[in-house]
Amino acid sequence: MTVIEVDHLHKRYGDLVAVDDVSFTVGEGEIFGILGPNGAGKTTTVECLSGLRSADRGSVRVLGLDPRADREALRQVLGVQLQESGLPDRITVREALDLFASFYARPVPAAPLMDRLGLTEKAGARYKQLSGGQKQRLAIALAMIGGPRAVILDELTTGLDPHARRTTWDLVEGIRDEGVTVVLVTHFMAEAERLCDRVALIDSGRVVAVDTPAALAASAGQTQRMRFRPSAPLDEAALRALPEVVSVVRRGPQVEISGTGNLVQAVTSLLARRQIIAADLRVEQTTLDDAFVALTGHSRSV
Repeated sequence: MTVIEVDHLHKRYGDLVAVDDVSFTVGEGEIFGILGPNGAGKTTTVECLSGLRSADRGSVRVLGLDPRADREALRQVLGVQLQESGLPDRITVREALDLFASFYARPVPAAPLMDRLGLTEKAGARYKQLSGGQKQRLAIALAMIGGPRAVILDELTTGLDPHARRTTWDLVEGIRDEGVTVVLVTHFMAEAERLCDRVALIDSGRVVAVDTPAALAASAGQTQRMRFRPSAPLDEAALRALPEVVSVVRRGPQVEISGTGNLVQAVTSLLARRQIIAADLRVEQTTLDDAFVALTGHSRSV
């Protein structure tokens, strides 16, 4: 089942074209990423999805509803956590959940939701007392309190430390496991690779590709990179003679090898035959970062 349909969406602010002919679909039960650098048009796109902005042209359907014409019906089935959302400093976690629950016809019980998101002990804490990670967990709880069938999470982990970010990733996967469709807006390529079933890669307001993270990474080429410090002198000519090796570069005590196919197996087998240990070995595959550069022709900025 298709949950979200975006067809030739266009939005302009004066001379600035924020969203330029964007089209994609989101299937039921997916974590679908809208991915790109800051200023690419991601937030404007999801604001049109949620009915907060009107498109200049094009159409949007969310669970068969028009976000502008059917705003009240959509609010009952779509949860939203926006990038710039905030709460009064003195409101408590419990008060915020009770307030948001009052907006819905059939809200879910707050207590088990707080327990699942690790907020039970903070029920009486004021918003200003929460850590960054706790505020993001509360944002998820507020998006989920209405029992939505789909949820939009916009730049959910911006500003979080690595531990809080990974904890939040686990929570997003838990939402999907409950059958809720997730639209995840992010400029973190690693976040999209970890979480998303498919992504729409957006640059300068346009969709440049829609596919799985693995397929997009593969589109950038199958090059792999190995870096290590050999424990003994290494015959670089022997490395270059391997069919899997494309290049060998010395960087001080380290050797950097690029290649394709079973590069790692070929190189490590050669090293083993010569009784050389690859110290500090690192292996890098092509990533969404590489795909972005390959598809747009320029480095992304965050």
